Amino acid sequence: MKSYNTMSRDELAKEKDALAAAFAAHKAKGLSLNMARGKPGNDQVQMSMPMLDVINSSSNCSAEDGVDCRNYGELTGIADAKKLFSEYMGVLAGEIIIAGSTSLTFMYDCMARAMLTGVLGSDKPWAKEEKVKFLCPVPGYDRHFSICQFLGIEMINIPTSTEGPDMDMIEKLSADDPLIKGMWCVPKYSNPLGITYSDNVMRRLAALKPAAKDFRIFCDNAYAMHEVYRDVPLLNLLAACKEAGNPDMVYLFGSTNKITFPGAGLAFFAASAENIAFTTKQLSMQAIGWDKINMLRHVRFFKDLNGIRALMQKHAGILRPKFDAVLQKMEKELAGLGAGEWIKPNGGYFITFLAQAGCAKRIIGLCKEAGVAMTEAGAPYPYGKDPDDSCIRIAPTFPSLADLGMAMDVFCAAVKLATVERALEQAS
Repeated sequence: MKSYNTMSRDELAKEKDALAAAFAAHKAKGLSLNMARGKPGNDQVQMSMPMLDVINSSSNCSAEDGVDCRNYGELTGIADAKKLFSEYMGVLAGEIIIAGSTSLTFMYDCMARAMLTGVLGSDKPWAKEEKVKFLCPVPGYDRHFSICQFLGIEMINIPTSTEGPDMDMIEKLSADDPLIKGMWCVPKYSNPLGITYSDNVMRRLAALKPAAKDFRIFCDNAYAMHEVYRDVPLLNLLAACKEAGNPDMVYLFGSTNKITFPGAGLAFFAASAENIAFTTKQLSMQAIGWDKINMLRHVRFFKDLNGIRALMQKHAGILRPKFDAVLQKMEKELAGLGAGEWIKPNGGYFITFLAQAGCAKRIIGLCKEAGVAMTEAGAPYPYGKDPDDSCIRIAPTFPSLADLGMAMDVFCAAVKLATVERALEQAS
């Protein structure tokens, strides 16, 4: 088939009629499919079910140092968990806090505490500044942006390439404006692009000279071992910050929520020893301790870092056919039409489709009409505003392969119809 870009107006009109009829057939199927969020599938969470039997009424519930995990205490986490997950995060055991069950909650808490009391090195709480600004590589994670929007923090878009965010822009903006207090980043298998920041980008991040001395990089390493096709090494940002003389500039976050049980995993916060001490003092006003039984359960289930790696390889084996199904369907249905392009990630939980400008909202709307729920257009941008109305985040992990195939049939049909409609509008 000819590219839509080379069709005459009459050809486009005929193509639109044919595509509209084909799409009506999809709508008539009465589908109810969900690709809206990056959730593990049932077969993935099933793999961790044996963890629920690791501890029972006759189990020894003491950590390796004798701490009784059934009682209060150990605000920063039990020694066993800190040892295992500091290795997972690439930090020292004294540089990590095992922080409840979800990393997003701890990210929000860190941001809220910064607004209320400042961070290590602050002259005053962020909320008492004239304004607080954050740099946001785009497309990015909508939940990060929601935290900033909720707290009234102004967000600045930073374009992202396959190497990572635009470092020239980040270096200049952060150096010029003391109201820029930090930035978000997902440096490995980023949400949603699936890229991994280059060593050069990571070193430049670590060597930033921001005007705000209490500038913080909120680094969400959510996909540290979540390869689908191949592992791409990531330079250790905390180590790089130490080498650059900026040991306190980075906050690292991670969790097991896409490893074991979403919402019932373990969350981690890693930072310099000084940041850990500062944060621990603040936490002592908020909590006495987190769920140590869950920490012990995770440690005994995994045993060591190789145990985590082994489970992640099983996850990859489940996810790879789903990613293949999405990529192959788009290649078969959309290649050569000029309807957009897509990025094959090496890992993570998403595939990014870049539609023709002005088409993303229409594509998502058509999918909804046909019973396929997807992440809202614009979600990968602050305030939900994609300046090109182009970026679509595809989440292939939760549906079964059969459902995924039907959902992608609808998606590809919607892409074609929306693109031709747009081409006709521009030809008028």
